Amino acid sequence: MVRIEDVRRAAMALPGAEERASYGGRPSWRTPARMFTWVRDDPEALVVWVGSVEEKEALIGSDPDTFFTTAHYDGEPIVLVRLEVVDADEAAELITGSWRLRAPARAVSAFDARG
Repeated sequence: MVRIEDVRRAAMALPGAEERASYGGRPSWRTPARMFTWVRDDPEALVVWVGSVEEKEALIGSDPDTFFTTAHYDGEPIVLVRLEVVDADEAAELITGSWRLRAPARAVSAFDARG
């Protein structure tokens, strides 16, 4: 089970990340340009971007107990992740992948160069 503190730690470890309240005061993490993850309510879930709608569908199809969507995200490369099911390492990997898709290219290049 992942707690919001685990999400916060993973997100804030990424270059340029900042935390802001979003959508009903729920925590979100952003780069200067845009949001890359947030924790939604009802049900509580991590929201991350993935590379494509096909990747989203593959994740949901392969593990519907962990990954899901709602009508609000139909047609978008965004997947919801049940916090009570995912572990901290997988959540951190998903958050990092989402950040890579949403962060400025220079920030991603600098992050990759650091190893």
